[in-house]
Amino acid sequence: MVRKKILVVDDEVKIVEVISAYLKNEGYEVVFATNGREAIDKYKSNDIDLIILDLMLPDISGEDVCKEIREISDVPIIMLTAKTGEDSVLNGYSLGSDDYITKPFSPRQLVAKVNALFKRITKPESTKMYFNDELIIDIKSSEVIKNNEIVSLTPSEYKILIMLAKNPQQVFTREELLDYITGENDYVYDRIIDTHIKNLRFKIEDDSKNPRYIKTVRSLGYKFDEN
Repeated sequence: MVRKKILVVDDEVKIVEVISAYLKNEGYEVVFATNGREAIDKYKSNDIDLIILDLMLPDISGEDVCKEIREISDVPIIMLTAKTGEDSVLNGYSLGSDDYITKPFSPRQLVAKVNALFKRITKPESTKMYFNDELIIDIKSSEVIKNNEIVSLTPSEYKILIMLAKNPQQVFTREELLDYITGENDYVYDRIIDTHIKNLRFKIEDDSKNPRYIKTVRSLGYKFDEN
């Protein structure tokens, strides 16, 4: 079995060493970087399965690293930072991160988040869903195709879409969607789901402001309309 390879990005060497030790003990392969540019280079030159990314880096910010990587990849990203404000958390999710953990943190908690994230993105049973001859969700390959073009979704966006599409017309609250994609999370903000939905609509809808598929149910949450 091929081991999952994780890129750890932090300018504090001691933190990198501790995280690496725990991840290796869990059976993961670890690559590390201590600044943003090195992180991007390491990602491009390695087959990385997940990134643990500190936001406070000496050259460019972790947000900029995340943004640049999201332009070329939907690799899962866990942001690691001392920033605890709601706006900082939401900004990280809006850029495409999949989870968030704040310093100081328990290495065991971080490993638990890594394990949970890999479990969530494991490909499920083989099946395809077709909508209006324009949108296809291929669960076997974890691909979403719109008008014959593959749509690049983050793992969290994909999970939300799958949950909604598998249960058309069922209304899901923000809390239900958040629990489904993140499990236990110390920073549970309803607006995180709104950000994911906004990004998802932009990618799969012809008009994101007048969505055909992902509908808002006022004061309740969201539902998928397959018509």
